[in-house]
Parts: sequence; C-alpha cells; structure tokens
Amino acid sequence: MSASSITAATSLTCWSCSAATSGAHFCPACGKIQPLPPGADYFAFFGLPRKLTLDLTDLEQRFHSLSWKLHPDNFVRASEDERQLSLDRSSQLNDAYRTLQDPVARVEYLLGLAGMRKEGQKKQQAPPELLEEVFELNESLDEMRDARESGGSAAAMSGLRVKLEAAQHKFESLLVDVDKELSRVSSNGTARLIPARTTQRRKKSWSV
Repeated sequence: MSASSITAATSLTCWSCSAATSGAHFCPACGKIQPLPPGADYFAFFGLPRKLTLDLTDLEQRFHSLSWKLHPDNFVRASEDERQLSLDRSSQLNDAYRTLQDPVARVEYLLGLAGMRKEGQKKQQAPPELLEEVFELNESLDEMRDARESGGSAAAMSGLRVKLEAAQHKFESLLVDVDKELSRVSSNGTARLIPARTTQRRKKSWSV
C-alpha cells in the first residue's frame, strides 16, 4: 500500500487488514503500525484522560514502553511507509512527553485543546498561581541540592526536606484546583482559568 493510501486510511481501521484499531498505535489483528489519527491529542497518545493532574511515574513508564515499541530500529526490515510511520509516531511521542511532564506546558496545552489558545489572538497563559508554585517548588529543590553538595547539617537538611514536602503538597493541591477549573471552563465556555483561591508566595526564610 502506498504512503498516500496509508495516510488516507481511517484512524478506526487498519490500513493493512481493515480490522478495527480504535486509533491504537498498532493493529490488534495483524500488528502493523498505524498512522497518526486525525486530531489525536497527547493524552490519547499515552492512553490517558484529558486532565492536568497526572501520575508522572506512570507517564514515564508509558513513555519508555512506547519508545521501545515505536523505535525506528524495530522497522528496519519493514516497508518504507511503515518506517515513516515509525518516525512520525516517535516524533509525536517525544513532543507529547515533553509537554505532559511539564505542568505549565500541560495546562497551556489543555487550554489549546479547549480552543482558548488560538493563533492570532491573545493567548491564555497558565494561571499565575501555578507559575508561582512551580517557581517555589524549584527554589526548594535548589536549596536542597545546594545543602547536600555543601555538606549541610542533619538539622538543616531535615528542615529543608520539610519545606520541600510542604511546597510539593501545595503545588499538587493547586494542580487539582486548576484541573477542576479547566473542566468548568470546558463545560461553561468561560475564559476565567484562575482558581478562586489566591496564593501568596512565601518569602525566603531559609539560609543554607
């Protein structure tokens, strides 16, 4: 089958055997790699629901599993068309993983899926509270690394660990809030994407 024929094949049927595929990476009947379904999003690529809160360990495991299955080295003896499909799938896999593993990129991607980041118009950015918590979490991680590298005392390390855990909990809680707001926006069509609660950035109080 030609590349144009494969590309034109429906995302719900296999280009090789016409079996139902439901947009899967490989045909469940003949095992042939499938073209990218039209309009497929990064969440669907990993078999995940469209939501902001994700299990990053699970995401990483799915990434490594798909990376191995879709790698072009597995298609060196396949047809030229199938090798191209492998390259296309692998490319989207990397793009999808880079986007979904970053909470800020993830929320902005979800905004795009909701039609709220259209080109040529003012783009809705990630809520400032989320950016603030990402900054704070990274700051806590940097302090922990610096203390470890400089041989900080056990008491200092313990205090920094508590601070890091608190920042992580606060960050994860905000992700849940933003996730709920995104769901509300999708259903109501309103442009407000900042959680109702306000978050004030804590002043730096640790010196290592």
